[in-house]
Amino acid sequence: MGFKTDIEIAREAKKQPIQQIGAKLDIPSEALLPYGHDKAKVGQKFINSLDDRPNGKLILVTAINPTPAGEGKTTTTVGLGDGLNRIGKRAAICIREASLGPNFGMKGGAAGGGHAQVVPMEDMNLHFTGDFHAITAAHNLLSAMIDNHIYWGNELGIDERRVTWRRVIDMNDRALRDVVTALGGVANGFPRQTGFDITVASEVMAILCLAADLDDLQSRLGDMIVAYTRDRAPIYCRDIKADGAMTVLLKDAMQPNLVQTLENNPAFVHGGPFANIAHGCNSVIATKTALKLADYVVTEAGFGADLGAEKFMNIKCRKAGLAPDAVVIVATVRAMKMNGGVAKADLGAENVAAVEAGCANLGRHIKNVKGFGVPVVVGINHFAGDTEAEIAAVKAYVAEQGAEAILCKHWADGGAGAEDLARKVVELADSGVAEFTTLYPDELPLFEKIEAVAKGIYHAGEVTADKKVRDQLKAWEEAGYGHLPVCMAKTQYSFSTDPNERGAPEGHTIPVREVRLSAGAGFVVAICGEIMTMPGLPRVPASENIRLNEDGLIEGLF
Repeated sequence: MGFKTDIEIAREAKKQPIQQIGAKLDIPSEALLPYGHDKAKVGQKFINSLDDRPNGKLILVTAINPTPAGEGKTTTTVGLGDGLNRIGKRAAICIREASLGPNFGMKGGAAGGGHAQVVPMEDMNLHFTGDFHAITAAHNLLSAMIDNHIYWGNELGIDERRVTWRRVIDMNDRALRDVVTALGGVANGFPRQTGFDITVASEVMAILCLAADLDDLQSRLGDMIVAYTRDRAPIYCRDIKADGAMTVLLKDAMQPNLVQTLENNPAFVHGGPFANIAHGCNSVIATKTALKLADYVVTEAGFGADLGAEKFMNIKCRKAGLAPDAVVIVATVRAMKMNGGVAKADLGAENVAAVEAGCANLGRHIKNVKGFGVPVVVGINHFAGDTEAEIAAVKAYVAEQGAEAILCKHWADGGAGAEDLARKVVELADSGVAEFTTLYPDELPLFEKIEAVAKGIYHAGEVTADKKVRDQLKAWEEAGYGHLPVCMAKTQYSFSTDPNERGAPEGHTIPVREVRLSAGAGFVVAICGEIMTMPGLPRVPASENIRLNEDGLIEGLF
């Protein structure tokens, strides 16, 4: 008998009205702006009233480097939240919203899996409450106003060759990566080369996820650099006078979304910046709101710990004044075998030697996360084909690293399958041993911050960058941006910049080929290798199999 699909399980959920979910966190119904019966936004006025409350414990769920075998970070986040509630704790989860591009492409949805999901799954993976559409509209309003300013005389003296602000769309469309706009004659403006990024790569997305409130949001939007003059002077969003209207478009999107897990526990789902080009975490306002309302808050960060956890610590926590109390690193036996050299087609066969060989990747992540001064536990996300010997090998290896690995069966059993992990997380979070520290101080020069991440997290031997890159970093320091953290943009599949180099490579070279200033979001992006800000669809996109059936239900989404 086969397993039910995620969407079949989600469709059988016995959801509670969203007001009942809010009541579990003492959110009054008048503080909720319902979107139907099973999702709502939490009002800013209510959020503001929580300032004097103490914070709960913050738990970060991260993972090893992703592999085609699958790790299940979001599934574990949801399962752990349910597990904490099952053992009598007042817990909430905080995750990112899903992008339409990957949903219709290759990755699929982002609401967990099996019996550890957030619902309504279909809504979350499609339009949800319209946040991404609002971000797309606000971003493209600025694009239109820049071109309009140039058309009507270009009073600011914008160099049309140096307009850095591209357009966005929440879809995978490689044909839009590089385009020429304003063709067709004088009435259509001045032709120039530009392009589209996917919405989750927009600086507006990163800003919404880091802003404290609407005033902070507008200030950050105004700080964005969108172009340069011929003498290289920056042009800011506020110079175009777009920041006010953009804030209006984003006023509802700024409010966190409340939904529920399959076990009717509260889940905040808000924001979704790219984990490559941005910081890859859900919004600060959602996390802070949850911390005021719950005793334990479980959140996640994008990709493996070398990208997601590093940016969570060095960017999100630094900017928001947060400090995690414990970290869960998700691993699977299957992924260990892949890191040990086993092909995906051969993962079904027991191979303890490959598991042991592949554990080096997990060990590197354990060491790195411990370096932030936070206690670590490994969650082994169970797959049906895992053998006792393989599981024992992972547990033994983790014990050698001074941590504990706990088998988790939340995919099959929901919160009941994560109770052991939940108890361990409570033990670690309540122990008071966490002494959180960032990897580098604010005052360190920008290039040395890049080196700190490359050598301290990736275990690289050196960082290379040509004179143009180094000079640009120095110019930003002289302009007052030297205190910003760095946001490393590289492949998620390896500690190196080669996506095929698995395990725990050391001594490799990290080439920084370009740097970008996200002045509004408040970080400097260091692009290492080839990073795509507008994905393309695969040969057979998931969208080919998504449809409505005869009962009007969605099929093929996930």
